[in-house]
Amino acid sequence: MTLPAAKDKTLFTPGPLTTSLAVKQAMLHDAGSWHFEFNEIVRQVREKLLAAAGVSREQGFEAILLQGSGTFGVEAVLASVLPPQGKLLVLANGAYGERIAQMAAHLRIAATVLRSPENQLPDLETLRRTLASDAALTHVAVVHCETTTGLLNPITEIGQIVKQSGRIHIVDAMSSFGAIPIDFAAAGIDFLVSSANKCLEGVPGFSFVIGRRALLLAAEGHARSLSLDLLGQLKGFEKNGQFRYTPPTHSILAFAEALREFEMEGGVAGRAARYRANHAALVEGMKRLGFQVYLDPKVQSYIITSFYYPDDPKFTFAEFYRRLSDKGMLIYPGKISQVDCFRIGTIGRIFDSDIRQLLAAVRDTIDEMGIKL
Repeated sequence: MTLPAAKDKTLFTPGPLTTSLAVKQAMLHDAGSWHFEFNEIVRQVREKLLAAAGVSREQGFEAILLQGSGTFGVEAVLASVLPPQGKLLVLANGAYGERIAQMAAHLRIAATVLRSPENQLPDLETLRRTLASDAALTHVAVVHCETTTGLLNPITEIGQIVKQSGRIHIVDAMSSFGAIPIDFAAAGIDFLVSSANKCLEGVPGFSFVIGRRALLLAAEGHARSLSLDLLGQLKGFEKNGQFRYTPPTHSILAFAEALREFEMEGGVAGRAARYRANHAALVEGMKRLGFQVYLDPKVQSYIITSFYYPDDPKFTFAEFYRRLSDKGMLIYPGKISQVDCFRIGTIGRIFDSDIRQLLAAVRDTIDEMGIKL
């Protein structure tokens, strides 16, 4: 019989990620999905999400929780706010931008995709020309932190072009919200989507949309889905404080605790400082071991970092991953289509000591495998 480990393996991933003990313990309680106590927690969570975003209801924004992963949230926005004759412009420089384009195809939404290499930012002049030349385009969608590589897209500059052209700006901020400062006004954001199990350090179970109430009301009747109808979900909250369908009760209890810890750490600024320090320590240590970073530092986020495979025939990612797992460290495979890379996340409930433990495990693993760097 194998005895259980003393602690969970540490997740160096972009989410789901390592959570605090208190967040885990919050899920040890049951909650009635229609009970007034649970509805009050939902109300507080929605209020705190607006505060974390730096916006308010007085400014015309709403926070809408939606069962399912972040992908469900992004698809809900597309399925709910684009009118029948609307057309979407997608900026894609990674797998998650491509996923937005795929959603549009499944929803039968007309779309144009402006693709850039996975290690480069979108060309802003091309964006400006495309919007000027196609009057049918109504909405623009972009991924803020493209976790395919760890690249950070310039949503403020993109948003200014989108607003100047009179279009609606949709931002997938799955891996950035709560840890990278986002100025809604400067970026002209109309709808932002993120998830409980990312930088706010909750657990999987729901996504959330922070969007303009007026635009949601104007989209009445546009929803292409019953369960992914954002306006329907908002009306449910306003009617009786409840989800329309069974809510992820335990995930929300955990998230309420996660938000408390987020506030205790100093909000976005405090969390950004820890994640930035984690990233700096990781990159310095991996370079010292001989690994090469994939992205130019100018476009690299501090959320997740891609590293090239060592140029040694003895290296296989599967064995590298397994040996690190045996040491209690879980990293991420690469998702880049053009080069062989693996990824290491620096978010979640991890600190400098965890990064140092990972670096020691990587050093021991490459020694065991006989890898020359």
